[in-house]
Amino acid sequence: MKTVEVIGFRREDLGKSTSKKLRAEGNAPCVLYGGEEVIHFHAPMYLFKDIVYTPEACFVHLNIEGVEKKAILQDVQFHPVSEVIMHADFLELVDDKPVKMEIPVSFVGKSPGLQMGGKLVAKLRKLKVSALPANMPSSVEVSVEGLDLGKSVKVGSVEAKDFEILYNPSVTIASIAIPRALRSAQSKSAE
Repeated sequence: MKTVEVIGFRREDLGKSTSKKLRAEGNAPCVLYGGEEVIHFHAPMYLFKDIVYTPEACFVHLNIEGVEKKAILQDVQFHPVSEVIMHADFLELVDDKPVKMEIPVSFVGKSPGLQMGGKLVAKLRKLKVSALPANMPSSVEVSVEGLDLGKSVKVGSVEAKDFEILYNPSVTIASIAIPRALRSAQSKSAE
């Protein structure tokens, strides 16, 4: 899985006014938890672009004044109007402890329904997955092989190697929609 580096600096003052001043200087107040100690720090907002503004899932290599930690971005809060990062929460990764992440779906295979003019309609673009950090996939492959018009692929049909998908097996991931032109042609031929 892709890893993005974020360089941070410890924070001693944790009040509102200090956080507001950090944001005005282009820094995001952050906290790292899940390890032996909780670390409050701040990092330049521009370092978040490869983590937040991408459809890919990634690990984060945190370097907080020389202390290096492997983590994931657990939560990020934005200002409702200006879209400035208000706060970011990181979860430290421990090799023998499973972690939950939203992983993007990638569709593979050839569908007869698509070749006949159908349209792939993705109901879920990401799946919540639980795995050990070493087994976390960068994407979940969903096969549309053999899907005809009007058919769908469900969570239960996805092969999960070394990870667990945290959705009900009957939830639809994607379906092959029948275009309006084909529907009207089918209804005319039925008359």
